[in-house]
Amino acid sequence: MDVNTVMEKRRSIRKYKEGTISKEEITEMIRAANLAPSWKNSQCPRYYVVYSEDMKEKLRTEVLLNHNPANCVNAVCYFVMTFEKGLAGFSRDGSQDNELGDAWGFYDLGLASENLLLKAEDMGYGTLVMGIRDADACRKLLAIPENEVVTAVISVGIPDIDPAMPKRKTVDEITKWF
Repeated sequence: MDVNTVMEKRRSIRKYKEGTISKEEITEMIRAANLAPSWKNSQCPRYYVVYSEDMKEKLRTEVLLNHNPANCVNAVCYFVMTFEKGLAGFSRDGSQDNELGDAWGFYDLGLASENLLLKAEDMGYGTLVMGIRDADACRKLLAIPENEVVTAVISVGIPDIDPAMPKRKTVDEITKWF
């Protein structure tokens, strides 16, 4: 698919069919994510792939909160997205480059996440980005080091629904020209 079609087609998928995904396909998604730009090429995003049936169930039931466990039954894998602190927004000597500091890690991870989401869509998989999660439980389950910030969990699966595009604001509503 061309990039415009992929961007227009991608939706949050909250219902998956049973199925599988290969490690090679997952690796393709991570490669796409890794192509995203980052602050001074710091490449601070980190990807934890939850792939085994046992670990998928533990993540779904012990880490995800509220409505999220029900939204990702049958996911073929999960990505736990983190970024390493002190890289994006910092100089090589460790000093902060501006007032945002580690907030640039969130920005860089957002760029990488979008690449991953679009690659998954292009490959025929649906995704759901979930920010309602227990970061401490996630850190413990996956042995995520303290120097990384746990941001979101992304479920990946074979879509069992085809949701319509939600209403979007017009370009005029979100743009100021000078």
